[in-house]
Amino acid sequence: MGLEGVGTPALWIGFTLFVLAMLALDLGVFHRKAHEVRVREALVWTAVWISLALLFNAGVYLWSGPERALEFFTAYLIEKALSVDNIFVFIVIFSTFAVPARLQHRVLFWGIIGALVMRAVFIVLGAALLHRFHWVAYLFGAFLVFTGVKLLVQRAAEIHPERNPLFRLFERFVPTVSHYESGRFTVVEAGRRHATPLLLVLVAIEATDVVFAVDSIPAIFAITTDPFIVFTSNIFAILGLRALYFALAGMMGKFHYLKVGLSLVLVFVGAKMLLAGVYKLPTWASLAAIAALLGGAIVASLLRPRAEPLAATAPPLGRGTPGSP
Repeated sequence: MGLEGVGTPALWIGFTLFVLAMLALDLGVFHRKAHEVRVREALVWTAVWISLALLFNAGVYLWSGPERALEFFTAYLIEKALSVDNIFVFIVIFSTFAVPARLQHRVLFWGIIGALVMRAVFIVLGAALLHRFHWVAYLFGAFLVFTGVKLLVQRAAEIHPERNPLFRLFERFVPTVSHYESGRFTVVEAGRRHATPLLLVLVAIEATDVVFAVDSIPAIFAITTDPFIVFTSNIFAILGLRALYFALAGMMGKFHYLKVGLSLVLVFVGAKMLLAGVYKLPTWASLAAIAALLGGAIVASLLRPRAEPLAATAPPLGRGTPGSP
């Protein structure tokens, strides 16, 4: 399928306006004041975003038929599952930079804005490559298999967001202060503007999202080459990521086998891309396999709980812990 897909210009514009309206409603009405997001509030917003995604899925069904609707749902499920790794990294970043609970929603909101823009760019580039060079699909497939196997055999390791090259470049050239200034990203001291730790946290989140996008977007292209389905499923998953973080952050240690499930999902969709020229697996079969892998990982985690709770730790920064006097 070409770049046009099922999304007409009116649908692209309408969906973009919908996303902007929801973001404005989120920040301008429901979260105007910085506050700690409680689990109950996070669960409500998680339900809202999932409901909106399912309503959109129903619209895809009515507009384009059951095949496209199934593609959207499968792509949404994959992206939602892969976002669990984002949540773990968020925990590490907030712990590393000692971000106050009441400021976490604000930095995640702007982090999501940046992620939306980057994902849109990656999706357009990926769709253009697949449309012009079909062999890129095999490259995507091989990369996903490699990533899945690497994730499967890799031992639990510390994550160091402050070592990300983009973050280190920013910190090297932008003057910073070591204390938080309410919800501000910059502050003027001695007549010179400095970045607060909140801006450093935002940069770390954006830098790590680039890595996640490289994994997740090829996985969605394994399900469908329609850029509108890829884009909308990706965006709906990202929009609900912030609420999902606050809902699940305290329970991440209970699903310790989920990483194994995610690894197998990546291997599965990668193999699906590599074998597409020989046999095209039906979308419903892909959905069933992915649901079985993720569901099995969750059930295994609950039946065989971890001996010790998951600890999201990371070494302190060289200049000291932000937020200290």
